[in-house]
Parts: sequence; structure tokens; C-alpha cells
Amino acid sequence: MARDVNEVLEHAIRGGLETKPAERRIFLTTIAERLHLALTINQVRSNVIYSEVERVLKAKPNIQMFINGQLAYSDYNEYVKLAMINNIPYTVVSATTDTPFGLVIANQNMPVETSHPYIEDDIHKQDIERY
Repeated sequence: MARDVNEVLEHAIRGGLETKPAERRIFLTTIAERLHLALTINQVRSNVIYSEVERVLKAKPNIQMFINGQLAYSDYNEYVKLAMINNIPYTVVSATTDTPFGLVIANQNMPVETSHPYIEDDIHKQDIERY
């Protein structure tokens, strides 16, 4: 089946169509239906290492960690260590738009049934209100 020349050129210039581009910008290249856990930027920067992150990294198969590249390495290095200990791949993402999230743990290619992937403490509330 022949494809339209304009379609071929468009694909060559811009790449393939992306599903849910707005969600992908907010959730560091993944989509909401794949989220297991998402921490805001200041939650990642805080001195607290959330035990929920370690629990998810140990319990969930086929996951990946995405880290906001606007953070300093010292902000997220403990989470990288946890990912490495648990053999979880991680990617530092250069966020192209404003996002409140600093770290996202998501299934690599399947939707998951997580009703609320956020840790709603005071830091989370402040970050979401500012966003």
C-alpha cells in the first residue's frame, strides 16, 4: 500500500507519532497509566529517602526509574544507588517543559493498576500547588 509523500517526509523530519505527549512531558517521558510511583522535585531533594521507593523497586517487575535532569546528582544519588542494588534501569531525562516531578517509577511497557501513585506529604502538596 503506497503512502503519501507528505506523510513519509513528515515522519522523516519529526519521527513517529507520540501518544499522549502532554502526559509524557509531565511524567518524564512515560504516561500516567504506567506509573507505580512519582515523587515531586522537592521530595527528591529532601533528606528523606522514601521507603515506598525501595518497596516498589523490590516488588514490581519490568520497571524503570526516570529522573528529572534539572536536579543535581547529589539530590538523587541515593535513589540511583537503590536502583542499581535492585538491578532497575534508570534514565536521567532532560525535561523540556515545566514539571513538578523529580522521580518517576513506571512499568516499561504495560499499564498498571495503581490508583494513586503519589506520596502526599506536605512537600508534595506545596510542589503541586506551585505547579
